[in-house]
Amino acid sequence: MSNLHVMVVGDVMLDNYWWGNVDRISPEAPVPIVSLDRRESRLGGAANVAINCRALGATVTLASVVGDDAEGDSLIRMAEDAGIETDLIMKSFRRPTTTKVRILSRNQQMMRLDDETTDDLYTEEEHPFIDMVLRYLQRVKPQVLIFEDYNKGVLKENVIKRITDHCNEIGIITAVDPKKKNFLSYKNVTLFKPNLKEVREGLNMPLENTGLNELNAVHNKLNEVLDHKITFITLSEKGVFYNDGHTSGIIPSHIRDIADVSGAGDTVIATAAMVYALTKNVHLMAEVSNLAGGLVCEDVGVVSIKKDKLLKESELVLCK
Repeated sequence: MSNLHVMVVGDVMLDNYWWGNVDRISPEAPVPIVSLDRRESRLGGAANVAINCRALGATVTLASVVGDDAEGDSLIRMAEDAGIETDLIMKSFRRPTTTKVRILSRNQQMMRLDDETTDDLYTEEEHPFIDMVLRYLQRVKPQVLIFEDYNKGVLKENVIKRITDHCNEIGIITAVDPKKKNFLSYKNVTLFKPNLKEVREGLNMPLENTGLNELNAVHNKLNEVLDHKITFITLSEKGVFYNDGHTSGIIPSHIRDIADVSGAGDTVIATAAMVYALTKNVHLMAEVSNLAGGLVCEDVGVVSIKKDKLLKESELVLCK
């Protein structure tokens, strides 16, 4: 994995955690009073995908748009401290940096405060961003590009198409973690990784049964529109499904002490894209990323995968 160069393109965010204790109810309103004792900031969204790739050993470049604000400065500084290349992060005076504040007591989330816009990039931001990314791809040629879409406006349809087309021209693997708005815009990508909820919303189908036959039908329906190579669907507690047009399967999840599922999808797409780039083995890709997603759910908040822990778990489960 240390030989890979991964580029992550998409919506970045700053995840802030305010930890405290609740001892009484406010006399002003029937709400708990949280006495804060520590605060912590973590990289979220596409930045969390990038930090997962970095944690697995890859060289990582992050391309996104943040606000021209203190939160944007903080996000860039944290990414640089994590060893992520940030030269392709643009600043915009038209939008704030997406920031989420989670207030917790005894590992229980009490409230979340979001500061963000979901407006698409303006044309005068979109074209410079595309040009910057395409020039970098042409010059550096990373092995993998991951689209991380949180419907915050960076990944407009034209941005997706121009970058995907260029990656296909020069032989770069493309992987996608989609959301509803652009769900069917990721045409001709290598790896398409929605979760079950996103499939239901994106295809407007109930999909009450999630057996192999039903999920294979989903792959075929997606492929008719996207003409992509691999469908990889996370099924929450039921595991993961994969289909590359030749082989398919469902890999069940492993028993875990689940503390928090936040950011698990980021870990899965990072791991899946890297394992596939190295091995071209779809089954192995699904097995290892399934393990990675489960491992990060054992911690509270958005955390990145630990490489040594994933290796140990993979040896324990896959080498029996």
